[in-house]
Amino acid sequence: MASADELDRREREILRALVQDYIHTGEPVASQPLLSRHELEWSPATVRSVMADLEALGFLEKPHASSGRIPTERGYRLFVDTMLKVRPPSVADRDRIERLAQAAPDVSSLIEGTADLLHSLSHHAGVVTTPRPQADPVRQLEFVRLRENRVLVVFVSEAGIVTNKLVQLEFAMEPAELERAAAYLNEKLHARADAAELAALRAAILTDMRADQSALHDLLQKALVLAEQSFAGTGVEKVVMEGESSFLDAPEFSDVQKARALLRGFAEKDRILRVLDRVLTAQEVQIFIGAESEFATVPDVSVVAAPYGRGDRVLGTLAVVGPTRMNYARVIPLVDLTARQISRALAALSEGG
Repeated sequence: MASADELDRREREILRALVQDYIHTGEPVASQPLLSRHELEWSPATVRSVMADLEALGFLEKPHASSGRIPTERGYRLFVDTMLKVRPPSVADRDRIERLAQAAPDVSSLIEGTADLLHSLSHHAGVVTTPRPQADPVRQLEFVRLRENRVLVVFVSEAGIVTNKLVQLEFAMEPAELERAAAYLNEKLHARADAAELAALRAAILTDMRADQSALHDLLQKALVLAEQSFAGTGVEKVVMEGESSFLDAPEFSDVQKARALLRGFAEKDRILRVLDRVLTAQEVQIFIGAESEFATVPDVSVVAAPYGRGDRVLGTLAVVGPTRMNYARVIPLVDLTARQISRALAALSEGG
């Protein structure tokens, strides 16, 4: 199969025009409409011949024998890599992104608001991962006494992410005991601030506490049990999503079985994390087209993603997930600007905290 570098100017121009039309209409493109919408310098017969050649080379395909042609994943990849002209976000879009970054009162609100904003601006699914535990360790915790020996554990990460966990104890702890236990654990957290990995941090703290408990009173033994239950199962990266159902408006997903398979893909959070974790080592926007994303068992899905962080530390990923015929020229700069603004907002929230 010929490489993209072997396409001549005529083939590239016709491919570019066809991809643009298909992104805009969602309908297979025939030669005559292509000529009517673009200032191509070739005859209808020549355009038809070139389209047939592009199909033979794997850049186009015909979904039905009597229809026009649509881009393949290979055609989209060539278009995005060599033909796409991105345009800066509009003033209105830029203002909305900046308002979110400036107005979010805390990190959790910022993450949730970002997913919603990406969906609203792109009309596709907005996806944001919470900061990775290994990059954003717990730095403070509090205990809130509830009824029937239950305790609400409140974790605050270095970036300011607040998470809660309900712990059921087999013994009662008074509010004063919980306060002293929290003070003791927070002292250990601060002393172990060099342990970036949550698992290492948890292990070090529990080891210290077991060493201490033989010399201290009953409160520490209770605190040790409380700490073990509090840390168990913590440190899980989460995914915040908005707008998954937007795919149902795309004609490519009018087939019920295909739509169901896609929605199952959104429900598999581990699969989404595997896709987005591939972006963590990147310094810029990454585009995964179709099967490249491994997002779902169905084709016609693309992911435009970028890392966000604080300073030199990458914390997580944000993305727009949509049909392969998404408007890349608009989505790519939106994702890029959002990632940069969210990173600035995280730095400001950290300094403010």
